[in-house]
Amino acid sequence: MKVLVTGATGFIGRQVVARLHGTGFDVRIATRRPEKLATAEDAVLLPGVDAPDDAFLAMMSDVAHVIHCAALNNDHDAGEADYRAANATLTTRLAKAAAARTGGRFVYLSSIRAVAGPGFSGTIDEATPPAPQNAYGRSKREGEVGVSAAYAPANRQDATALRLPPVYGEGMKGNMAALMRLADTALPLPTSAFAGVRSLISSDAAAGAVLHLLTRPGPLHPAYVAGSAAPLAMCEIIAAFRHGFGRPARLFPMPPRPLRLTAALLGKGASWQALTATQICDPALLMSEGWMPETDTIERLRELARRSSAQAG
Repeated sequence: MKVLVTGATGFIGRQVVARLHGTGFDVRIATRRPEKLATAEDAVLLPGVDAPDDAFLAMMSDVAHVIHCAALNNDHDAGEADYRAANATLTTRLAKAAAARTGGRFVYLSSIRAVAGPGFSGTIDEATPPAPQNAYGRSKREGEVGVSAAYAPANRQDATALRLPPVYGEGMKGNMAALMRLADTALPLPTSAFAGVRSLISSDAAAGAVLHLLTRPGPLHPAYVAGSAAPLAMCEIIAAFRHGFGRPARLFPMPPRPLRLTAALLGKGASWQALTATQICDPALLMSEGWMPETDTIERLRELARRSSAQAG
């Protein structure tokens, strides 16, 4: 049985491909640069958003399932139109081709940013009303809508969006990478500035959730929220990274009010809100269908820092 994977050489995509190979699936990779892959690999060119319909349909030959990992994220030079093209238009066109030509499942890697902005505080689950706050989040939500619309005419329950919290692992970018770089310094840090609680997920666990959705029996829900078993305060994340780097935690207590006022005076109120927000992802739906979240997040973070330190040395 063949699975088409987009973004297969990316941060999560390569973990997904490894999982698929490990369980006996044949894999076809859709990429912008197929010439860079091994000649033995089944690879096709990922069409651009303006490509004809036939280009998308051709990719689906002999394919049973599609896992769409490719996305635009953490690009400071990208604007609203860039995010929409990469994460909404391309996703919708891919889903339409898959719905027309494949009989299996379509798993779209989405994000909690499709429903909540960085400053949101509360629990996020499948019932959370979508309220994206940035271009990335709006584009991911539009992609989710496009996937659902592609499968709706045939009343098929084969397509789903997997909404992920911040993902960590080797090759990570964005806020988690910035937090690990901060941890790899001797700077003393006030705990009140990093009091926000976060659900995380490792790239390996995210790939496991994808495989679970691909293989579990029964119809799929339109969306699932993934996350670790227990959320962590951001100061705990920093402490775990510093432990892995062999550094002291260097976290000290300080009342939050002076820092909050300073952030407001500097025009960084939104950044302060994002740092101190509590965002807990509830994976109860996934768990009710047999998926098990990771329970060793702190040790995984420590090991990630250890490996990073060893590679740098």
